[in-house]
Amino acid sequence: MEKALEVADLHAWYGESHILHGLSFSVDKGEVVTLLGRNGAGRTTTLRAIMGLTGARRGSIRISGRESIGLPTYKVAHLGLGYCPEERGIFSSLSTEENLMLPPMVSKTDRGMSIEEIYEMFPNLAERRHSQGTRLSGGEQQMLAVARILRTGARLLLLDEISEGLAPVIVQTLARMITTLKEKGYTIVMVEQNFRFAAPLADRFYVVEHGEIVETFAASQLQAKMPVLNELLGV
Repeated sequence: MEKALEVADLHAWYGESHILHGLSFSVDKGEVVTLLGRNGAGRTTTLRAIMGLTGARRGSIRISGRESIGLPTYKVAHLGLGYCPEERGIFSSLSTEENLMLPPMVSKTDRGMSIEEIYEMFPNLAERRHSQGTRLSGGEQQMLAVARILRTGARLLLLDEISEGLAPVIVQTLARMITTLKEKGYTIVMVEQNFRFAAPLADRFYVVEHGEIVETFAASQLQAKMPVLNELLGV
């Protein structure tokens, strides 16, 4: 399989704090991968380091074969990456549709989803297209945060805790979205605390502990790995 993302011997710092300690993993094109781990293990830092949003970095990050470790964040994005941070970053004074129209294209070959395609995937956003960001529920804001990066043409999506704190009906909508995106050939790397949400969606799992990958397994091995996961994560 062609690799969408290859991370090798990645070290990352916030100031003097050394967070990632030689972390290595890869993601095939069209694959959904979940990074599992306890809070503070380094999973969010991994996504931020891929995007160039940490302090110092050392190692290798190859995106579709191109080395990106020395690139600034905006050039990393233009390699076709979309990052949905845990804090969502909705522009509260803009309407839903204005938020969707705002992002620039990051790909020369993929124009991203149209507004109509977004509304078909997220009917809630269609109903709230003229509502200001401050008037959206937490679930609607999360849908909007994900939908916004789909408008950019990004094909490799980094999703950080998108199901956190949301009602079950919204979580189900997001699960359907990930299944649909996978069918369309998107590559997705998720950080998730909600194991029940992530388990049916991912093709492979990496367990992060103290800034390193300590376990990796395919979805077909999930049941056999549950004793290990109980020990490492308490799931």
